Amino acid sequence: MVSLQGTVEEIIFKNESNGYIVAVIETEDDIVTIVGCIPIINIGDTLNVQGEWDYHSKFGQQLKVQSYEKIQPTTTSGIEKYLASGLIPGIGPKMAKKIVEHFGEDALDVLQYSPDKITQIQGIGKKKAEKISQAFAEQRNLKNIIMFLQKHNITTGYAVKIYKQYGEEAVAILKENPYQLTETIHGIGFKLADNIATNMGIDKTSIYRISAGIKYVIMNHSSSGHTYVPKEELIAKSSELLTVNTELVEEGITSLAINQEIKLEISDKDTRVYYMPFYIAEMNVSKKIIELSRAKVDNIDIDIDKEIASIQDNEKFYFAVKQKEAIKQAIKNGFMVLTGGPGTGKTTTINSIIKIFEECKKTVLLAAPTGRAAKRMSEATNKEAKTIHRLLEYGYIDDDVAMSFAKNDEEPLICDVLIVDEVSMVDILLMNNLLKAILVGTRVILVGDVDQLPSVGPGNVLRDIIDSDIVKVVKLDEIFRQARESMIVVNAHRINKGEHPLVNVKDKDFFFMTRDNTNHISDTILELCTKRLPKYNGYDTLKDIQILTPMKKGDVGVNMLNTRLQSVINPYSKDKPEKKHADVIYRVGDKVMQIKNNYKIKWKINNFGKITEGEGIFNGDFGYIVDIDDEDSTITIVFDENKRVKYKYNQLDELRLAYATTIHKSQGSEFPVVIIPISWGPPMLLTRNLLYTAVTRSKELVVLVGIKKYMNIMIENNRIKTRYSSLKDRIKGLFELFMNDNV
Repeated sequence: MVSLQGTVEEIIFKNESNGYIVAVIETEDDIVTIVGCIPIINIGDTLNVQGEWDYHSKFGQQLKVQSYEKIQPTTTSGIEKYLASGLIPGIGPKMAKKIVEHFGEDALDVLQYSPDKITQIQGIGKKKAEKISQAFAEQRNLKNIIMFLQKHNITTGYAVKIYKQYGEEAVAILKENPYQLTETIHGIGFKLADNIATNMGIDKTSIYRISAGIKYVIMNHSSSGHTYVPKEELIAKSSELLTVNTELVEEGITSLAINQEIKLEISDKDTRVYYMPFYIAEMNVSKKIIELSRAKVDNIDIDIDKEIASIQDNEKFYFAVKQKEAIKQAIKNGFMVLTGGPGTGKTTTINSIIKIFEECKKTVLLAAPTGRAAKRMSEATNKEAKTIHRLLEYGYIDDDVAMSFAKNDEEPLICDVLIVDEVSMVDILLMNNLLKAILVGTRVILVGDVDQLPSVGPGNVLRDIIDSDIVKVVKLDEIFRQARESMIVVNAHRINKGEHPLVNVKDKDFFFMTRDNTNHISDTILELCTKRLPKYNGYDTLKDIQILTPMKKGDVGVNMLNTRLQSVINPYSKDKPEKKHADVIYRVGDKVMQIKNNYKIKWKINNFGKITEGEGIFNGDFGYIVDIDDEDSTITIVFDENKRVKYKYNQLDELRLAYATTIHKSQGSEFPVVIIPISWGPPMLLTRNLLYTAVTRSKELVVLVGIKKYMNIMIENNRIKTRYSSLKDRIKGLFELFMNDNV
């Protein structure tokens, strides 16, 4: 361990969000570059740092700081440099010089203990003195709090977040209940908070600890799609996690229920424990579905059979029986579900429904859960489709602190018809927010393939609505002649029925390449992307070909495939700027994906000199890195061909390399060519609906590469993981109450 003391001469880089810095300090006999988390650093600071030497290929020898201590400067030159650094608003170089000339080595003591005295300096009045004093105190508090938190093994990055959340009350709040960090600081979960609490000496039977552990178990279940946990299961898992007896857990559950943080509901089979927002969402969704489905809608006075015949004549095709039924039911009902697999005519049906409503002067809004799905819907309908979040105007409201939906039951959507696509991806919380914003009397048409993967978030919304047998559902099941010519469509339906796909049919679009291990699978995927497919049909490696894999880890998981593909498709070059973030290198030319919705990030489009600006890049959007600027600490990415966005380095957690991505992340997207590695994996990932979802993402060509027995295992594994959800039963129960009340 190396220990050095020196004065900060230059700050080369500083990440405001986590305190990471690259700086130069001057010691008694050397100039040293230091790197690490030192959030409260300014030019002129005197630091005592401990760390290890490291050599950077670009920047040379650096000291990686593991711990540090800030030493208050004692010389007049050091104090002047410290005050002139911009640390304290209102004090620049000239004012710093005046203060030091007047108070000498006592200047910092005056600012700390007798700030009113600085009004003796010409140019500093009472108000300015108060601001300077307050800023100096905040810096001192931040330093003290971070030093306190570091003693309890809280990293500097988290310490900065905690201080920003709680201010000077941070220490007192954490001493009382460190577990509240799990609800207020992103990235701090129960286990990290529990470690902090242990370091602070919090008793393991503390009610704060018991409550936090119970909520952790509930939320852990929600990440697997559940909206509730059976009480007995919750008690057992919480007791195991907390290593306390079940009586204490039961007391904790009762306490949380009394405080209305959770909801206990007794059913015929068990007692169900809900995180309160999930319970409220299920209740609201159920009620609103009943209201919308039973409400009278305005009469549309048209001859629907004549309209259908007219569309057929104009478009030169014939509707299937179920398509005609779907059109009629959309006109007739206030709430309807349209479902069906690929090639069954959902898009044609939707377009016809839109056409009829618009001819009747009805306002139609279109939405989908992701940016990619909304873009596909727009392309298919030639109408604007928005993400559900954008439709509901999700963003900062009033105080600019918390994000919420501007459209709700008080500010509803104004339209006659709302059509929502890819509803299998919608979880219970988002569905609740969507239905809240819909006026009773509005026609709602939900569209989706119920056999695709369910939502990442809690709930099994589309399947539960269909299985309730309360609302009108039309399932398209006839594959059209043109679609039958595609083996992609044929095999998707075969897989969905548990039948093995027809592969390697001459002049068709569905292939299986047998390889006997994961190394050979990976090598073949690289060859397909870089040589065979571009040569076969001129496919663009970056824009046309997408690798979809069931898992993140392993030789054919997302992480390893992205690393290998990047090294071949976009290798290192001294002429290509790059930026390392965590364990990933981002390089100019890389294909990347946005992995979370960012409604505030700004973009520009330059269309032959005409500049269009806007906000918002969404989960699942693909882009390409076109510039990396170390001086500006930004990466510029182009989305959708010409939408340019600048990401600060501290925003890179929102991005991932995207040569390969998980099948889950591909939902709502479509690609010309899909390559799917097939190998061993956990049984929960080798499922029929996962393979079905991957295959249906392709428009032109599917290539499976791997071991055939695992494809067979996936097809035969139709175990759809049970999700604890009461939505289906709740819809049924409320409908019965509604009917009884109206008898």
